[in-house]
Amino acid sequence: MIDVAQNWTPDSWKQDKFIAKHLPRYEDPAELAAAEEALAGFPPLVFAGEARALKGKLADVTAGNAFLLQGGDCAESFAEFSATNIRDTLRVILQMAATLTFASKMPVVKVARMAGQFAKPRSAPTETQDGLELPSYFGDIINGIEFGAENRRNDPQRMLRAYSQASATLNLLRAFTTGGYANLRQVHQWTLDFMGRSAWAEQYKSIADRIGESLDFMEACGIDIEDQPQLKTASLYTSHEALLLPYEEALTRQDSLTGEWYDTSAHMLWIGDRTRFEDSAHVEFMRGINNPIGMKCGPSLEPDALLRMLDILNPGREPGRMTLIARFGHDKVEAGLPPLVRAVEREGHPVVWSCDPMHGNVIKSDSGYKTRPFDRIMAEVKGFFAVHRAEGTHAGGIHVEMTGQDVTECTGGAIAITDAGLADRYHTHCDPRLNAAQSLELAFTLAEMLNLELAERQADAA
Repeated sequence: MIDVAQNWTPDSWKQDKFIAKHLPRYEDPAELAAAEEALAGFPPLVFAGEARALKGKLADVTAGNAFLLQGGDCAESFAEFSATNIRDTLRVILQMAATLTFASKMPVVKVARMAGQFAKPRSAPTETQDGLELPSYFGDIINGIEFGAENRRNDPQRMLRAYSQASATLNLLRAFTTGGYANLRQVHQWTLDFMGRSAWAEQYKSIADRIGESLDFMEACGIDIEDQPQLKTASLYTSHEALLLPYEEALTRQDSLTGEWYDTSAHMLWIGDRTRFEDSAHVEFMRGINNPIGMKCGPSLEPDALLRMLDILNPGREPGRMTLIARFGHDKVEAGLPPLVRAVEREGHPVVWSCDPMHGNVIKSDSGYKTRPFDRIMAEVKGFFAVHRAEGTHAGGIHVEMTGQDVTECTGGAIAITDAGLADRYHTHCDPRLNAAQSLELAFTLAEMLNLELAERQADAA
């Protein structure tokens, strides 16, 4: 296997030949250095062995034997940090995974956009209001969302607070997933109260009933459910966009067992559409870490450029290393995705193909809110699966911005959130998210698509 870290160090991205976009400018270099030094002395948030385990599961997805479910907040905030919000988002992920696993009979790899999704790219480094120019809001890890001179100052000390919140979030997620909350006997209790209004809540209840009956049958056959860890616990991994490179570098450590470098801020990191280019500082950083890596692929990406990125990021062609996250928009996916899929197949790169139906479907509503119409989200998902059926490849995952809160940020769905209803509970710090009912509706559609793919594969094999 080719060493991905050849001629690489955690700080090699700082070389002049690399272009660092969407990074904040800190006014006091000494203050930044102090924050980086403090972070570098903190314990890792995740461990190398966990990242390797995730890579192995993603290799199963690459082979067409599993499905990746990746979801969580658009941008985590300090203000909305609470055990209730963490629990409720986890509940939706567990519900979606149970629905997908039961309906498709396929293992689901669960990766949360949590415990690190604090930074966001901005179109401009500054914004002006009433003649006052201040830094743009780059996420709570960098500055505050409220417009004001002190709040919008790019403050490196915020990285320490983000680390603390990520650590507490991970601690709670691990407690929930291994301490009994993820037990399949709790499958009914995962339903959030407000989802009783959803047409999909009854369908989920039916699946929950059938799971319970299956467990009863196993116990009647003499199988002790309490001795089956697969039924009592859940493996959940964390991920975020590796955007704020000083934070990522400070949390990059050399594994004592293998000597390989890992970014211990999360199990999986991804490169965004705006930082994915040759000579990118972000690409240079990511090529040297051994974590599973994601990369957003949009309409601006040419097949040859994608292949060059894969050669840089995964020269050893290691299965489970690369996840390609397609984000085209409902009206572009069926034309834009096939050339990329064909190029990757032709060159033999092992990748997970995942669908991000959120970022290409943002519109401004008549009421002035930024939203994502649910019918466009569903159309992109169906187009993504249609492309992979036509190409004979595996539609391997979904990447969504969602929350367990009862928000009204994306119009449509079975609950039928209207343009006028967006203002009721529009709470996002950045982009609109699916609520729990819409997320569950999406999961049932995904299960149908996976069953169709499986049926066609079985027909081809026969």
